[in-house]
Amino acid sequence: MKTLKLLAIVLIVSFTSTINAQTANEIITNYFENTGGVENWEKITGIKMSAKVNQGGMEIPIDIIQLKGGNQMTVINFQGKEIKQGVFDGETLWATNFMTQKAEKSDKEATDNMKLNNNDFPDSFLNYKEKKYTVELLGKETIDGTETFKIKLVKEPIMVDGKEEEDVSFYFFDTENFVPIVVQSEIRSGQMKGQFSESKLSDYQEVNGLYFPFSLTQGLKGQAGQGITIDKIEVNPEIDVKEFEFPEEEVTTTPAEEKKN
Repeated sequence: MKTLKLLAIVLIVSFTSTINAQTANEIITNYFENTGGVENWEKITGIKMSAKVNQGGMEIPIDIIQLKGGNQMTVINFQGKEIKQGVFDGETLWATNFMTQKAEKSDKEATDNMKLNNNDFPDSFLNYKEKKYTVELLGKETIDGTETFKIKLVKEPIMVDGKEEEDVSFYFFDTENFVPIVVQSEIRSGQMKGQFSESKLSDYQEVNGLYFPFSLTQGLKGQAGQGITIDKIEVNPEIDVKEFEFPEEEVTTTPAEEKKN
């Protein structure tokens, strides 16, 4: 009798998991259908977003560039200077130090974790099964007055302080339009470790037959975030890959050293 009860429970759990997986897949399928179609998303080789960040009443222009293969960077234009952050050329991850204005490479762990994201372009959910990612529908949740489907996305494990950990994010899809309006991820290291980062997405607009959010707010869950207003999105822009290369410092010699040589 106990065996029959146990078998029944296993079947119910298995059936429920299958339902959730299928439902999550349906939501993702609808998402791509509503934003331009999988075939058109697969044709994307690059995206360039020109935006503005409001910092203390001052609007700071930024460009966010992502290319197929992993190349990406954020370029901040501040007081006539071009400051590059989160630059990745497929092998080296680096950024410009705000104080010294010199390029600095990231450590091996951060670089290796960045390499795992190479196949996420242009969207983590695109062909997620082939990437061996898993999705799970956790139910519905109302956020800022909007009913959403909460989907858990699990990607390849990442390294955090030398230990392997799951790479988990939670996406909240609008139940009416099937587009993500909130993304939450746990912060794994640093002063904010244990808290959740939160990105809010809105104002979806059409670009070359595809739909992108033109308004972003990034910060910590439950707190006011930093607003980013996107002015323009270019699909498949022409970008020189040399822009992503780490700038090696030029070695200068004094006249006395040249004389010695």
